[in-house]
Amino acid sequence: MTFETSEVLRSWSCVLFDLDGTLTDSAPGIMRSLERMFEAIGRPVHTEDELKAYVGPPLVTALRAREDFTEAEAAHALEVYRGFAEESDLVDNAVFPGILGLLQSLQADGVPVATATSKPTSRARRILDHFGLTEYFTFIGGASDDETRAEKADVIAYTLAELEKLGVDTSRPVMVGDRFYDVEGASANDVPTIMVEWGYGSPAEAKGALAVVHSIDQLRSLLLGQALAA
Repeated sequence: MTFETSEVLRSWSCVLFDLDGTLTDSAPGIMRSLERMFEAIGRPVHTEDELKAYVGPPLVTALRAREDFTEAEAAHALEVYRGFAEESDLVDNAVFPGILGLLQSLQADGVPVATATSKPTSRARRILDHFGLTEYFTFIGGASDDETRAEKADVIAYTLAELEKLGVDTSRPVMVGDRFYDVEGASANDVPTIMVEWGYGSPAEAKGALAVVHSIDQLRSLLLGQALAA
């Protein structure tokens, strides 16, 4: 993807990170929990590609769109899914290589960092605690447990508002994610997005992103306003 270097190599006042597919490789656990959920509620077996499509968007929204669930059916499926995900969040999950070093670099440079994930805040915090990453985040933003705040645009707006309450400069924020939900949600809040290639999205999903990076070193360069890594 092409972009203007001067536009990307800037000083960001804060960085918002998606969680699944950006900070952690959670797809195996999510897909396993979905498979168990569909089996538990008596729905047909799904292929790997079908299950992977659920990684990223709010689950209730995806179920109603892809499975034609009623609101009540989607809410029940979500409850069943969360029962399985309590284990898979920690067991079938891993921090992508280099993420810890990146967070340490941002902290050393004084850049406030937050999550903006469609995963409920309580689960996001539990995952970050488990992997020893919580200390690097000024705020952990996520969906509400009751799903009234679940769409990525709403989560980003909420996260920015909470950062402002903490005294963080949110005048030049940037979103880092791996799916078009991140790009669209950030755009709705006038926030640019840097897409990472190691996540779960396709190249087509990068439309509208400020830049696409293929490595942690390249991402670090863009976030810290340094010369772009090769």
